[in-house]
Order: sequence, then C-alpha cells, then structure tokens
Amino acid sequence: MKLYVLHIIFLLCFTPWLYSQEDGVVAFDLPVRNSLKFNRYALNPTFSFVREQNKYLSFTNKRQWVQFDNAPQTYLFSYSGRFRENIGVGLGFFQQNYGVLTTFGGIANFAYNVSLNRDSNLTFGMNVGFYNSGINESDVITNFPDSSLNNIPSNSLLTVNPGINYGTTFFDFGLSINNLAAYNLTTSKIIEENPEQSIQGHIMYTGYLNSRGFLDESKFTTLFMSEFKREETVLSGIMMLTVPKGIWAQVGYNTLYGISGGIGLNITNQIALEYNYEKSIGDFSAFGNSHEITLAYRFNNKYRYNYNGDDDETALLISTKKSRPSAVKRKTSNKARDNRKKDTDAIVNEVVIENTEEGNKLELDQENKLKAEAEAKEKLLEEQKAEAKADKDAKLKLAEENRLKQEAEARAKLIEEQQAKVKAEEEAKLKLAEENRLRENAETQARLREEQEAKAKAEEEAKLKLTEENRLREKAEAQAKLIEEQQAKAKAEAEEAERIKQQELDAVMIIKQAKDREALEMESLTKLGENSRIKQEKLLISLNDKVAIKQQDLDDLKEENDLSEKGIYSEPKAFKSVSSQNAVIETLQLELDSLIDSQKQKISKLENLYSERIKNIKDETDPVNKFYLNKIKEFKAQQIETIKAKENLIISLESIKVATEVERKRRIKRAAYDNQEVRYQKDRSALKQIKESTEVTSEVLKEEDFDFGEEQSNIQIVSNVQNTESGYYLVIAVHTDVEKRDEFLRKAVKSGRSDIDFFFDVNTSKYYIYYNKFDDIDSAKNAIDSKSNAAYNSKMSMVKIVNE
Repeated sequence: MKLYVLHIIFLLCFTPWLYSQEDGVVAFDLPVRNSLKFNRYALNPTFSFVREQNKYLSFTNKRQWVQFDNAPQTYLFSYSGRFRENIGVGLGFFQQNYGVLTTFGGIANFAYNVSLNRDSNLTFGMNVGFYNSGINESDVITNFPDSSLNNIPSNSLLTVNPGINYGTTFFDFGLSINNLAAYNLTTSKIIEENPEQSIQGHIMYTGYLNSRGFLDESKFTTLFMSEFKREETVLSGIMMLTVPKGIWAQVGYNTLYGISGGIGLNITNQIALEYNYEKSIGDFSAFGNSHEITLAYRFNNKYRYNYNGDDDETALLISTKKSRPSAVKRKTSNKARDNRKKDTDAIVNEVVIENTEEGNKLELDQENKLKAEAEAKEKLLEEQKAEAKADKDAKLKLAEENRLKQEAEARAKLIEEQQAKVKAEEEAKLKLAEENRLRENAETQARLREEQEAKAKAEEEAKLKLTEENRLREKAEAQAKLIEEQQAKAKAEAEEAERIKQQELDAVMIIKQAKDREALEMESLTKLGENSRIKQEKLLISLNDKVAIKQQDLDDLKEENDLSEKGIYSEPKAFKSVSSQNAVIETLQLELDSLIDSQKQKISKLENLYSERIKNIKDETDPVNKFYLNKIKEFKAQQIETIKAKENLIISLESIKVATEVERKRRIKRAAYDNQEVRYQKDRSALKQIKESTEVTSEVLKEEDFDFGEEQSNIQIVSNVQNTESGYYLVIAVHTDVEKRDEFLRKAVKSGRSDIDFFFDVNTSKYYIYYNKFDDIDSAKNAIDSKSNAAYNSKMSMVKIVNE
C-alpha cells in the first residue's frame, strides 16, 4: 500500500471520530467547533434560536491536519436561523472524508422557546442526523488485493442529539446529549459502545461595549463548554467580538484539539466570509494545523424578535444604504379618537360663536378672551391626554395580567403534558427494557464470544499465512541456493583441483629452493591448514544434510495437516527422534566451531612466520614469500565463507523450528476436535444405558434429593454446541462431573422424566441437563411460568444455544 494511505490509516487510529474498527462505522461528529457566528446549532441544538435574529444560508469547508495527504475534510451546507417568535430551524447536508472512509448525510434541527417572563427564556432543541459511512474504494490504492478492506461494510445510521437552554438578559445556561441514541439501519441494531456519546454543558455571556469610535456598541460573546465522555472530559472556550462596521474576530481553546483563532467580515450587507485557524497541541501536536472557511448569505427579517443577539451590522467592503423601518406604533381605539374629536369641535364652535357675537368689542378684549379660551382648550386637551394615558395604562396592565396568566396556564399545561409524556415514555421504556433485557443480554454474550472467536481465528489464520509464506519463500530460496551452491561447488572443485595441482608443483619447486626455518615451518602449517579446510567442508555438508532433513519433516507435517483439514487421511510418517536429531546437529556445530577456532590459530601462526621471514628476506619478488602470502589470504577467505555458511544454516534451523511448532499446534487442535466426537458418542451411549436400566418408581423425591450442580442465572448464551440445534432450552441442572451428571439423570428418570437429555459445552466443559426446547423466547418463558412443582424443576433456567 502506498505511503500516504499508511499515513491516513495511522491518523485514523488516533482520531476520536472513528469508532468502529472492523465494521467501518463512524461516530457522528461535525468538527465546526471554532465559530460563534455560523452553524451554531451544531454546538447545541437550541442555538438555531437562542440570541438569533436572522436566517443564514452557508457553506463551510474544514480541512484538519493538512500536513498529511488525504487529511480529514468536512463539507457542510446548511440553512438555519430564526423562523418565528418562538421557533428556530436548521437543515444541513454534509460529507466527511477520513482517508479511505467517507461519511455523507444530513442533519435536521428544531428549537422551540417558552418565554417565562420578560427576561427569562427556556428553549428546547433537537438535532436528528442521518448519514451513511463506509469505504471509498476510489481512494484505496494498493499494490495487492487486501481482503481486510472487503470485510468493511457500508452502514446507514440515525442519531439523535437533544438539548436545552435557559437564558436571562445576558447569560445562557444549557445542556445537550451528543449521540443520545445511534441506530444502525444496516444491521437494525442500536449502537451501544459509542465513544462520541457525551453530556455537554455550556455557559454563554452576551454583552455590549459602551465606548466611542470604531468599537462603540460592539457585541462581546463568550462561550464556555465542558463535554463529558466515557473515557475523557473535554473543556473548551470561545470569545468573539463583533464590530457594527461589519467585522468580527474570535479566539478559542480546546483541551483536546488545541487553540484556534478566526476573523470574519461582511462583504455586503448580506454576504459574509469567515476564516478560522486551529493549531493542534498535546497528543495531536504532530498532526499539524487545521483550516476552516465559511461563505454565508444572510436573509434579513422584516420583524425584530425578542431575545435576539444579532444587532444591526453594516458591510465592511460594499455598503448598501437602506432606510431604517419605523417602529410599528400601537393604534388608538376608534372610540377614544371620536370622543376627542367631538370635544375639540365643540370648543372650536364655541370660540367661533363667541367671536361672532362679540365682534364689536375691543381688540384687547378679544385677545384676552382668545388667550383664555386657548388656555381652557389646552387644559382640556391635557385632561384628555391624562385620561387617555390612564385608560391606556389600565388596558396595558390588564393585557399584561392576561398575558402572564395565559403564559402561566400554558406553562402549567405544557409541564403537565410533558410529565404525562415522560411518564408514558418511561412506562414504555420499562416495558421494552423488560422484554429486551434477556434478548440484549443474550446477544451481548453471543457477540462478545463471537468477537473473541473471530479475533482468535483471525490471529491464527494470519500466523498460519505468514508461516506458509515464509516456508514457501525459504524453500524457494533454499532450492535456488542449493542449485547455485552445487554449480559453484562443481566449478570450485574443478578450479580447486587445478589450483592444488599447480600449487603442489609450485610448492615443490619453491620448497626445494627455500631451506630456512621459517619456510619449513610455514610448509608444515600450510599442510595442516589444508587438512582443516577439507574437514570443515565435510562438516558443512553433513550439517546442511541435517537441515534438509528437518525441512522435509516440516513439509511432511504441513502436508499431513492440510490434508487432514480437508478430510483426507494420510499415513503418518515414520517416527523420528527429535532429540536425537538435535543432538547430532549440536555435535556437528561444536565440531565445526572447534575447527574454525583451530584454523584461526593456524592462520595467526602462519602470519607470524611470514612476518619474521620477510624481515630477513626483504626481497618483494621472493617466490616463497609471495606463495605463503597468497596462502594466508586464501585461508582467510575460506574461513569467512565457512563462518557465513554456518550462520545461514543456523538461521534456517531456527525458522524451521518456529514453523514446525505452528504445525504441531494445528495437529493437536485437530486431534481435540476428533476427541469431541468420541466424547459425544460415549455420552449418547451413557444416556441410553441409564434410560434402559432405570425404572420409574412411586417414590416421591424431594428437592434436597437432587444435586443441581452449579446454580445458573435467568438466561445464558452458549455458542457453537456440536450435535445440538439452536434454540431455547429449559435447563434443570448443570454439572462438570460425569458421575454427578449420571446420578441426576437416574433420579429424574425414576421420577418419570423419560425424555431427559443433556448437551456438552466444550468452552466451559459443562453438561447442561434439560427435557424441553423451544424456538422462541416467549414460548420458553410461558413454559417456565407454567412448570410443574416436581422436585427436579426447582432450579429451572433458560439457556439459548446459538450455532453459526
């Protein structure tokens, strides 16, 4: 497999999202944790509503640990935000790539708010995710077929994440349960061991800066979160500052993923761009950094909602001026408006009449009168305003009282409905739990046993496969080496014969000319060295023959095992004493080591003699010196070859020893299987003999007359029982001792139980005695509930047999 695929597999081994090991299931976890601006419903299901004013359409891409090829990537397209005064909704589609694993699906969000009073809100939220996870075969690049990848299936899953939030004027407190329930639609099972299942709590503060200039009325948001998983606790915090000019910045820290920082800006009044950077620390520091970018479009609402956190923002780059909508004013009632109009008209008519009648008066009197009339009119208007205000206050107070009363009634009704719903759900869960308890316990035990057996089988197969590959490779190498050695040996022998013949001729001539002490001693040592070399070659040939015999024994044993597993009987090979073989090999090794040490000493003496002679006869062309210098080099080369050949033979022996041990275990395992068949035949024969030789008596046996053996729980799971069908068995006794088993059987037959039977579990070496078997659990439970009061039924329990 190519290097970058190995990097991804290594990365996945330490990634908390992957949970499924051999079945390709990936836990639901969207890594959009560094933003308080977009996709907030992924942090808590209530955040599509909490302190939200608008709706957003956004596209997010996150690349994690980019220094690796094919690093994890997430693509998220979502539409979320505030849709009503008390409703928030979100809808997203995502794809996550983890090397050769791909997850694709969607997430639906709904949040509902209950206003407790003017400054208190209680919000409920729910995220429901549906996605498919499996191997992306187009990303798998291998140099050879890998059957392990074919065993990883594609899975469709459904997950539920509920949440709740309580908000005040500036603070929000909330909880959510991530992956509360995860259901595998492919296997129709609820996922129980989910590492991403957690309880998450948060505290959020939202406030505003009161300053001058660029930062005036800027919004400051801080979110602290704690996530409690089964094996670890993750703490995190994010702070964001939003400037009304259309720009925001945020920083964060996560104890698992590291530190983050980001910046965003409004390109226009409705289009925004955000970038976040995450630097890994701790155990993930070697994985590199992560990048996240979001492009969003904001839909402005026509209404200003209560309990919102999205203030007016302008565009930093392209600003569009819009007239600010005027606030909607409360209308005055028609009756009050008509009354004020009548009063005003009456005053005006009176003023006109009086002005007409007094037209002949003096101008000064007219001005005084008009002034008095205006004052009276102003006083009347003020009284009318005060009356209208009092009426308005009374109506507002009445409306507020009615609103509070309605909200209290609604809350009480909602609480009552929720309590009734919770009670009903709890009763249903208890009923379902009671019905499924035995089944789940049985399935869990069966699954654990299957996983253990599958793991052991896989390890054994991998070991056998490796051994077979090594054996074939070593055999091929040995054969090639043997041919090469034989060819080289034949050539070397011919060359050696020619060389020795020539050396002998040369030596005769040289020795005849050299009469000094050193030359004569070197002649003697050279002959001894030649004899030692010949002995070493003979020992190597003998040792090689013994290794070949060992290899043939291994090949025969493997062939016998292979044929036996296929049901083909083969005659066993003649017995060979392994200890005798090992003793011979050890003796050959010791003799060879002794010759090697002896030859080493001869070479050393020959070198010393050569050094003394060359001091006396310094002529470099002296034929005696040249002859023995070549001899020294020849002996050293032969010594190196001998040592190397010996070491190769020892390595081959060790390899053959390991492979032979594996094949012996295979033969022992097969023999154990055959022994089970023999045991079964003996057990059947013993049961038949007991039933035929035991007569029914009128004696009434009591409970204390029976030895029930090991006491059992309500239900057990037993897997792969030979010669016994799958089903639900009503077991009345369990024994490991054959004599106690037979004694219980005799007493049961005496009591009239002629249909008594038993089966043997090889995994626990226990005999389970029963007389009734059913295909479904309900029938078995009914039989237990309606069992007779016979003494042998006192300890009755249910055992489920699951055979593959």
